[in-house]
Amino acid sequence: MLLIPADGEGSNGSRLRLWKLELQKFADETGLSLSVCHFPPDTSKWNTVEHRLFSFISSNWRGEPLRDYETMVNLISRTTTAIGLRVICRLDRRRYPIGWKVTDEEIKRVNLKRNTFHGD
Repeated sequence: MLLIPADGEGSNGSRLRLWKLELQKFADETGLSLSVCHFPPDTSKWNTVEHRLFSFISSNWRGEPLRDYETMVNLISRTTTAIGLRVICRLDRRRYPIGWKVTDEEIKRVNLKRNTFHGD
């Protein structure tokens, strides 16, 4: 079993069909059973990763002009926290299709079971 805590909005939102389809593909490839727990909308501030790292990232690039992707990646990659957490960052230059629609037939193949505790 793999627990995935996810933001409730954005590209991994709880209502997005492509997110569900890709999670099913991942589960099929790995043989893992997945459990996804979404933060409620507008509560990503509860995400401990944001609290532990984002303020350090912001401090690290303070005053630096963010002219290109390489500059941003380099500044983010040099970030460490007071307790020694390090950020690993790389630029993904792959092209991703836009406007991809998940069909009703594809979504029917997703093995989705709502949890009895707040599965709504």
